[in-house]
Amino acid sequence: MPKSQLELLVLYQDVDIMLKEAVEEEKNMGFHVEGIDQLYKALDDIKGKLDQRFIRTYDRLKTKFKRPIVPMQDDTCLGCFAKLPTSFTTRARKGLDLYTCENCGRILYWVE
Repeated sequence: MPKSQLELLVLYQDVDIMLKEAVEEEKNMGFHVEGIDQLYKALDDIKGKLDQRFIRTYDRLKTKFKRPIVPMQDDTCLGCFAKLPTSFTTRARKGLDLYTCENCGRILYWVE
């Protein structure tokens, strides 16, 4: 998987979370929040650039987790704090494939 796909997937998650929060705030406050239409458009634009199998994986995981994509640092999933094998970390650093945590199942990306 090209690294740009993983970066797009993380961006997709960020926009998706912002959209959910904006819609919820609009409902709670009782008046229109500016920019929601732009968030929907941005989400659609990003979705069009992503491989559909990654979108399906993301959609399946977001039913279980608020953040289905989390960073991995120092051989640790920062979603569930499980320690991952060293060989796993070496492969994930290259960013060439989609990796999931062996414990919680979240999609992982490497941060320095």
